Amino acid sequence: MSEKPATVIPLPAPVLLPIDATDDRFPVRRVYCVGRNYADHAIEMGHDPSREPPFFFQKNPDNLLPAGADFPYPPLSSDVHHEVELVIALKSGGADISADKALACIYGYAVGIDFTRRDLQGEAKKAGRPWEIGKAFEHSAPVSALIPAERIGHPDKGGIWLEVNGKRAQQGKLAQMIWKVPEIIAELSKLFTLAPGDVIMTGTPAGVGPVKRGDRISCGVEGVASLDLSVI
Repeated sequence: MSEKPATVIPLPAPVLLPIDATDDRFPVRRVYCVGRNYADHAIEMGHDPSREPPFFFQKNPDNLLPAGADFPYPPLSSDVHHEVELVIALKSGGADISADKALACIYGYAVGIDFTRRDLQGEAKKAGRPWEIGKAFEHSAPVSALIPAERIGHPDKGGIWLEVNGKRAQQGKLAQMIWKVPEIIAELSKLFTLAPGDVIMTGTPAGVGPVKRGDRISCGVEGVASLDLSVI
């Protein structure tokens, strides 16, 4: 039997998310994000919230910041914004998944924050360039421990919120999503072949705004999870 070929550099460490109340971990394959999926947020960003096809972008798996860690303010930006989101973790996938079968693909849920270097994102938009420098930077996606769907079902109506230094900044309801969770999975699977380990951030309600070093952030999704961290 031949030996496995050696790697010329050490293998990257896998990205593993904690699962609430267990020592188990969820291995992450990809991170997808849905843009402008709440009407009020689309309006505050200067866009028409009509039900046009959803659009997606990606963060890197190692951009995820597991619960218990603080958020380091990133370099080359002076305008970093918070965006609280319901997070989905997939246990199965495929291509062209129908909406009526999409929920069966979900392992569990969490709450997360899509931190955005808004100034760099704005410059990229004006230049017609991709958004990665504004979105896919180190530690830009704090996420709570995952809660298995078998414990909480599939949340679709609860509140979603974020506070900065004890003051409510974002407040919405999952029912306000333009594209609901099964539809998000169905539409995303038309563009990519989804697989176990994929994570999807489902969009943010209105109220996004800047953070600064020393701020204390608290956020949550009703009936799912909460998350607390500091900006350092």
